[in-house]
Amino acid sequence: MTRSYDRAPDQARPVSCVGDFVPPASGSALISVGRTQVICTASVEPGVPRWMSGKGRGWVTAEYGMLPASTGARKPRDTTRLHPDGRTVEIQRLIGRALRGVVDFEALGERTVYLDCDVLVADGGTRCAAITGAYVAFARAMNRLLAEQLIERSPVSGAVAAISCGIVDGVALLDLDYSEDSVAEVDANVVMTADGGLVEVQATAERTPLSRAHLDDLLALAARGIAELHAVQAAAIEL
Repeated sequence: MTRSYDRAPDQARPVSCVGDFVPPASGSALISVGRTQVICTASVEPGVPRWMSGKGRGWVTAEYGMLPASTGARKPRDTTRLHPDGRTVEIQRLIGRALRGVVDFEALGERTVYLDCDVLVADGGTRCAAITGAYVAFARAMNRLLAEQLIERSPVSGAVAAISCGIVDGVALLDLDYSEDSVAEVDANVVMTADGGLVEVQATAERTPLSRAHLDDLLALAARGIAELHAVQAAAIEL
């Protein structure tokens, strides 16, 4: 099996992350995972949803979208529909859940952080790249609030990243690109914190049921890949 970038089964695609890619945003990042590219921004606004008002706690939510030419064939914008498609809603909820797992909402105060993830190029793993980049954007935004003395302590209580893995032709692979994802017998997305906690595992068997042993193999692959992503995130946050 020949993989993109001449990778071994347990190797991820090249990853880079540029902080403050969108200067007007409170925090931002451009993350590239192989050919996949996602712009992530964090916008901090006063106030919280009405059901949270008066509790002294903040909120984090996310939106996700793919630019029309991100997949080659033009994808209509969600604004041309009456509502986002099911995939879009699922992914933006996933991003929000992933980030809320590493937030100290009391430290944030009654503020809402909007995480916007826009896919420039899609070649597999866009939701994982969005989560990984959104964390960088969020952390940079919180550092700005600290520098401006708008908060007393950082609301960032941990780190979170995500990576895909799967089984193709009976082989467990880390970080699937589109050519692999489209033919995988098993496709999984793993969201994990820096201390090894699992936030979410999405695993789907396309043809052959997934055994517990294979799931353990995939989780071990994902843990190694996510450790590398956390190093990239830390460097991008400190820039």
